[in-house]
Amino acid sequence: MATLIEDYALIGDMQTAALVARDGSVDWLCLPRFDSPAVFAGLLGGDEHGCWRLAPAAVGAGAASAAARRRYRGDSLVLESEWDTPEGTVRVLDLMPPRQDAAPVLVRIVEGVRGRVTMRSALRPRFSYGRVVPWVRRVDPDGTGTPRRTVAVAGPDSLWLDTDAETYGGDLTTYADFTVAPGQRVALTLSWQPSHRPAPPRPDAARLLAGTERFWAEWTARCRYTGPWRQAVMRSLITLKALTYAPTGGIVAAPTTSLPEEIGGVRNWDYRYTWLRDAAMTLGALLRTGYREEAREWREWLLRAVAGDAQNLQIMYGVAGERELAESELPWLPGYEGSRPVRIGNGAAAQLQLDVYGEVVDALWLARTARLTPGPKAGDDGTHILQMKLMNHLESHWRDPDEGIWEVRGPRRHFTHSKVMAWVAADRTVRRLTALGSSGPVLARWRALRDEIHQEVCAKGYDADRNTFTRSYGSRELDASLLLIPQVGFLPPGDPRVAGTVEAVRRELCEDGFVRRYPLADGPDRGGGASGDGLPGGEGVFLACSFWLAHDLALIGRRAEGRRLFERLLELRNDVGLLAEEWDTRRGRLVGNFPQAFSHVPLIDAALRLGGDGA
Repeated sequence: MATLIEDYALIGDMQTAALVARDGSVDWLCLPRFDSPAVFAGLLGGDEHGCWRLAPAAVGAGAASAAARRRYRGDSLVLESEWDTPEGTVRVLDLMPPRQDAAPVLVRIVEGVRGRVTMRSALRPRFSYGRVVPWVRRVDPDGTGTPRRTVAVAGPDSLWLDTDAETYGGDLTTYADFTVAPGQRVALTLSWQPSHRPAPPRPDAARLLAGTERFWAEWTARCRYTGPWRQAVMRSLITLKALTYAPTGGIVAAPTTSLPEEIGGVRNWDYRYTWLRDAAMTLGALLRTGYREEAREWREWLLRAVAGDAQNLQIMYGVAGERELAESELPWLPGYEGSRPVRIGNGAAAQLQLDVYGEVVDALWLARTARLTPGPKAGDDGTHILQMKLMNHLESHWRDPDEGIWEVRGPRRHFTHSKVMAWVAADRTVRRLTALGSSGPVLARWRALRDEIHQEVCAKGYDADRNTFTRSYGSRELDASLLLIPQVGFLPPGDPRVAGTVEAVRRELCEDGFVRRYPLADGPDRGGGASGDGLPGGEGVFLACSFWLAHDLALIGRRAEGRRLFERLLELRNDVGLLAEEWDTRRGRLVGNFPQAFSHVPLIDAALRLGGDGA
């Protein structure tokens, strides 16, 4: 049986990330970047598609062999797992040290705690998403004698295993068996290097562990949040930092691809890219909790990615700003619990989603209010020029139908949320020009546009009979994105239309108290024809939307209800504080790509609001 999504923990080095299961198996790792081909793809298939299991030899594999305890070491990304066996107790530390110019390294340190425990390491790399078996051999590139190094090579990639334990091969796997006593440590490290380059240096595991713990201690010390849910907020911030591609400042939505929104279904997408919407919201959460440097780096990434091409703004880019994200399928992978197809790339990059203009302009406004933008006058920096280009394009296109925030693969519509975010773009531009002391026809033009959009949304996107905004013009359907109306300032929380929309969402989109994104024609697990987004099947409740509801309840004066919902949502986190994209209410488990930035950002925002610290 496949490992449950919630049974994974994340480790990473701010350039890529690995998922470590409770049974000690690393089942997902892409090298050298988040969006590189996986060298361990067992997550989307089986052990034959690549994994690295390190656990007591007596426990085997699978759920029955899960560690008795695991946690992150303090506020860090160093994972600590402990097994109790008849022989004794053993601890494994898993980490990926933050890198600069060094090779990416996965470090695994075994510590004896009680008794003498025999361990087994089984390394089975498979390059190109589980398709290519590498050539594995033992070498002594430095001429130092023993211990010799094990290298696995396939095409442009090589992996170097270093350990003091004796290794041997069998069944296309590299094994190491060794015994640890109390206080004894045995390290195993795996380094990636382009195969045409010389061998990377042998990692010093103890030094890398100390440096990694020091890095996270210094980073988390900058957090300004001191509210009642500090542990949950801090873990979410660490997760967002882990999903940041350090060389450029781009932020991936998740480190995985094709974890299904419905077990056995087809809603399996590649999230290893930077969505402008998700990243803009992340910027806000980082700024509100004290992380200005990360926000500044994301703003610079944005300027590079969009460049001078505002009319062709994409909804997502590669971590370095790449635009070509062609979608394809990997037929040799059976998918997580049989959920096919497995996809890489994302065809939604070519969609028209007008709301991203609002999210980007709002993020630029937030950056300016936080004094991230240099220069007191308009035109002194690239963000002002970019914002004016975005607005000039939006002015001519805000009336167009689009695919909307949820990337529907059906007909374009006039989505209410998209129009609301067009209003946000105009509103923040008016505020920016006013703050700069501007006047004249340009400011008047954007004010008129802001008023026009507001009037149209209230006329065409609102159902007066039901006292609720609707998913799209002329529709009776609801959409959870309507919960953002008071959060972005389109209407004040005290407006009766806001309370009416909140109540309508609770009445029509909630399941077990949690929020679905929009109505599905067939619902989850019912099969049949296409849903309200042009795709067959169903999905779980959407965690971000559920946090939005908790946030809204606080805004409209129902803080106690909001707190109850928020704390229920916190209970859905796994044992190390991580969330996927969705929750399957029928199976009682996490579904969707994992961990998901778009779940952790609204967790932070809701905590700030419910704790009285949010804007």
